[in-house]
Amino acid sequence: MQSDHFIQQRIQETQEIMRQVAQLSDKDLYALTWKANPASWSVLECLEHLNLYGDFYIPAIKNAMESSINKSNQTFNGGFLGNYFAKKMLPKEKLNRMKTFKDKNPLNAPLDKTTIDRFLQQQTTLIELLETSKTYSLDKVKVSTSISKFIKLTLGDTFHFVINHNLRHMKQLERILNLEG
Repeated sequence: MQSDHFIQQRIQETQEIMRQVAQLSDKDLYALTWKANPASWSVLECLEHLNLYGDFYIPAIKNAMESSINKSNQTFNGGFLGNYFAKKMLPKEKLNRMKTFKDKNPLNAPLDKTTIDRFLQQQTTLIELLETSKTYSLDKVKVSTSISKFIKLTLGDTFHFVINHNLRHMKQLERILNLEG
């Protein structure tokens, strides 16, 4: 795939996610903190989960690009492991439940609407990183994962994984709001 096309797709997906999340600011705190049961996440907990991943991946992406000498190439192929992780994150009709890491689980955290603002700011930064990535090799720049610093994905695969993870949780947000509604 052409690198510019890949990047543009990720930017458009992120802009759509931001549009959807910005609309949540109009909801009252009750709707944003409502849960179907004590073990499930609220809308804000779902966003905070994404914020916790953003806290890891945004600096990791930035550091990988800043320390790289690999400049842009025209195509992005993606790696086996990166494609696997990115596809696993894609939302499905019947979403398969996944266990989250304890440090990324915001269950019962005291949250308010600033969680939305933080998420939107992270997505703005992610778009800036996507724009900057046009001058880097999406296949050769390596980014450490949150699983282990020894497991690295290509820059393109990292963007793909992070954004698919966001898309997955946008579907979760829709389900929570439909249940609460």
